[in-house]
Amino acid sequence: MTDLLDWSGVEAALFDLDGVLTPTAEVHMRAWSVMFNGFLRGRGVEEPYTDADYFAHVDGKPRYDGVRDFLASRGLTLPEGDPSDDPQRETVCGLGNRKNDAFAQVLAADGVQPYPGSVALLDHLAAATGVRIAVVSSSRNAVPVLEAAGLRTRFDVVVDGVVAARDQLPGKPRPDTFVRAAELLGAQVAASVVLEDALSGVAAGRAGGFGHVVGVDRGVGAEALTRAGADVVVRDLAELVPG
Repeated sequence: MTDLLDWSGVEAALFDLDGVLTPTAEVHMRAWSVMFNGFLRGRGVEEPYTDADYFAHVDGKPRYDGVRDFLASRGLTLPEGDPSDDPQRETVCGLGNRKNDAFAQVLAADGVQPYPGSVALLDHLAAATGVRIAVVSSSRNAVPVLEAAGLRTRFDVVVDGVVAARDQLPGKPRPDTFVRAAELLGAQVAASVVLEDALSGVAAGRAGGFGHVVGVDRGVGAEALTRAGADVVVRDLAELVPG
């Protein structure tokens, strides 16, 4: 569809990773479920963690923020701990590290393939438009995922959880990581496009004043993405390739 987004005048496209370029959101969802449900059972909590909890409290956020926000939704608190905490420690950081271990195990066992429609859009932008591109992800696993998917060499700029921690950038729904990516690409925020599947990421794009915010509906729902701030919603990024 050629009328969904006019790429003329766009200087940069800022892609979230999980759920936008690769279906690693599914791997994340399984890893979060394993970790949180094991934790809840150990606490004698009968109500399980569900996919609805993922979309409401975890999706798109830095890992420890997701732990903290889900626990708060259940009226639970844990000591903050330290990022160096052993995964078996019952702290916010310990649970986040436990989830990261589960994710790494699934990724190593199963690998990941990029969405064909997303690759088609990357091909179009590289060949026809001169739009600069970056990955903006809350995940500390962004580079390994890009490498596993065969996409790493396509992006000169990756602003991920490692960069955010190093540079003390607040995570989504704050816009700072997207703004940093635009700066590194030498692009104006108002002439940049954010492409996100998470409500927190869409909200970050809208809060940052980006030229367009594209919501990619991988399950959260078009209405929810629109309410969060998306001005364009697609089910697949191939819809943004002029035909």
